[in-house]
Amino acid sequence: MNKNVLTFIGCDSDYDQSDMVLFGAPFDGTTSFRPGTRFASDAIRKDSDALETYSPYIDRDLADYYVIDVGDIDLTLGNTQKVLDEIYTFTKKILNDKKIPFMVGGEHLVTLPAVKAVYEKYNDLMLIHLDAHTDLRDELYGERLSHATVIKRVWEYLGDDKIYQYGIRSGEKHEFEWAKEHTQLVKFTCRPLLDDLKKFKDTPIYLTIDLDVLDPSVFPGTGTPEPGGIFFSEILDIIQGVTQLNIVALDVVELSPHYDMSGVSTAVACKIIRELMVGLLSKENL
Repeated sequence: MNKNVLTFIGCDSDYDQSDMVLFGAPFDGTTSFRPGTRFASDAIRKDSDALETYSPYIDRDLADYYVIDVGDIDLTLGNTQKVLDEIYTFTKKILNDKKIPFMVGGEHLVTLPAVKAVYEKYNDLMLIHLDAHTDLRDELYGERLSHATVIKRVWEYLGDDKIYQYGIRSGEKHEFEWAKEHTQLVKFTCRPLLDDLKKFKDTPIYLTIDLDVLDPSVFPGTGTPEPGGIFFSEILDIIQGVTQLNIVALDVVELSPHYDMSGVSTAVACKIIRELMVGLLSKENL
């Protein structure tokens, strides 16, 4: 793997030396409302140039750690299953090289093949899911592979009580009813995650953050904005807590940059990514 010419700020280490690999999965082939998440990783790289590598929140600097941005996966057009296979293979290589995969979507379906690859290495894997939406439908418009079905498909790998969902405020009634029996779902807020940290202990964790968990007043640049979300200060607290867990892979998805011409949504995404990287890498090196 060679690093991309345009990289996220501070992510320009040598691949072999790096502890974490950042990569883009520019796919929005099953988006049901407003497409555009395929442009997210490119926008994030460009706008990260306005961000410092130093985090004053935890007094750590990304420049002090080894992480590489290898660019975007070259995904096939018009074939969802092939796209998922390509993401799976890419994630698998990073894991086999004993590095942490950090994927930037893309719509939320890109999480599924990454979880599959991680689950094959860690069969006691648990998922922490921050989102406005349940994503627990069995199908959408007759399709089982969709951004609205992704967590249901993940459950088919992980099973009951291995999925913890926070910030959820939208979904069909049957999804909420199904979750009562199969996942741990917290509506409207992510704060209970801080109380739940002790439940995870040293268990391998896959963290997926759908950025529409944020309130649209903070983050309007997404395909399915949902009023009533959390604010940046809350997600920052969550990041500082969750990065102390044994996160073995993670993703940030669902930025559609052109729905927010101010650039604020992309700036928020950039800062969330930086805080996740600095928090995880500093934990490994303390």
